[in-house]
Amino acid sequence: MIVVAGEALIDLVPQGTGALAGLKPALGGGPYNTAVALGRLGSPTAFCSRTSYDAFGEALLDGLRAAGVDVSAVQRGIEPTTLAVATIDDKGSAAYSFYVEGTADRLFTAPAELPAGARAVSFGTCSLVLEPGASAYEELMRSAASQGVFTALDPNIRAGLIPDPDGYRARFKSWLPSVSLLKLSEEDALWLGGTPREWLAAGPSAVVITQGGEGLTAFTRDGAERSVAGEEVDVVDTIGAGDTVNAALLHGLAAQGALSAEALVGLGADGWTRLLRFAARAAAITCSRAGAEPPYASEVGDFSGGVPLGGVPVHSIPLLSSQGSSQPQGSGR
Repeated sequence: MIVVAGEALIDLVPQGTGALAGLKPALGGGPYNTAVALGRLGSPTAFCSRTSYDAFGEALLDGLRAAGVDVSAVQRGIEPTTLAVATIDDKGSAAYSFYVEGTADRLFTAPAELPAGARAVSFGTCSLVLEPGASAYEELMRSAASQGVFTALDPNIRAGLIPDPDGYRARFKSWLPSVSLLKLSEEDALWLGGTPREWLAAGPSAVVITQGGEGLTAFTRDGAERSVAGEEVDVVDTIGAGDTVNAALLHGLAAQGALSAEALVGLGADGWTRLLRFAARAAAITCSRAGAEPPYASEVGDFSGGVPLGGVPVHSIPLLSSQGSSQPQGSGR
């Protein structure tokens, strides 16, 4: 079981240009997208969060269930669901403004124990910023690490939600001794400061940097550095691409029996290359369709080789949601 801990929210995605363009609600949140992607890839997955009893909260849980994700660890509350208003630029990149005051997900409390059979826990995004929930997720991260559970972290920086950037950067560094795998985008790395080697020295066994269409690079504690190019696709938008990378990395590590700090270093060149190519392929499919629509196992292919995108018109890949429609999801990169 891979546990994903963090927020679930509703993205309001513009359906046109201008400040008054119509907005379409879509299921989202970085951790939420990661959980859905893991479920679609076929990994046994549980979601650990807090959602509202309102209609949006029910829709979020329905989306998880449809992806095969266990929601028994999800807490509930009467507070409203967090809203994120997305803006898409001419390159398909998304920016967000958030409505978070008094919402259900930020009142998460740390559970007494992880779901049965938990082998890894993934953290990230807004849930590690907004108090009091941020401290509860931090407590869960440290507790899991102390029990020898594999921990993954994707900061997925939302600068508009961070009133004290230097304070957050210091807090980020304090998490690193409890992190097995650190994944972040080039933009996040620049905002946080530091280098992969500095972060590795603080705790993680591996750091993976996503570079948009240029691909991914993995740095490991033994000094190795391995890169793969991105898949060429016609990008519709990048919503959920980074969350899909998170899921693909965890799914691929589980497939190789490598959900441990020691095994990360021992993967070797072939193991890391297969893993990064799998993640790049999965993210490319997500970018080829609107919203955070991560691929199913049948689309991305098996971990060892997979189904190449070459020769298949990207725009012809079905826009499948968990209900078989084209409804987008969002809030990730």
